[in-house]
Amino acid sequence: MADEIRKWEKRGSRPLSDHRIFQLREDTVVNPRTGNEHNMVVLECPDWVNIIALTPDREVVMVEQYRQGSETVELEIPGGMMDPHETDPVATALRELREETGYTGEHARQIGECLANPAIMNNRVHTILVETCHRTHEMQMDAGEDLLTRLVPAEDLPQLVKENKIRHSVILAALHYFSLEE
Repeated sequence: MADEIRKWEKRGSRPLSDHRIFQLREDTVVNPRTGNEHNMVVLECPDWVNIIALTPDREVVMVEQYRQGSETVELEIPGGMMDPHETDPVATALRELREETGYTGEHARQIGECLANPAIMNNRVHTILVETCHRTHEMQMDAGEDLLTRLVPAEDLPQLVKENKIRHSVILAALHYFSLEE
């Protein structure tokens, strides 16, 4: 038995379809343990940002929105995809926060990075903390968004998670990174 997991050799890759917010591809790879070839499907997704926006009163700026995949309304933190030309997650987070909520803030910094679902997806999710947030602009939602802004005391977050009122997995990861900052 090997004492380490090795990267699988990629022998080929082909695009399968383009769905605007992600592309689907198939990779032909070889399992180094067995030598067997496998076809694996990968969702190519842009990196995402999640924003913990904290007001001076230690309230977290959150949004409620409908999610088509689960067909539910979810309580989440603001966030979104990085546009193709964007390379700085902090700058993207500040843009998304302003557009989705009208809030701006100070001392923005990355506090975490995780893989959304490395079994089938190739992107990273960056968690950005923005402090001293105030509503300074009107919301600028795109045509695919319908959001309500909610201010939630930071101290209430663990109970909301425990009660399953916050359920989105990458939001839960972001809240964990935030708890490590406390």
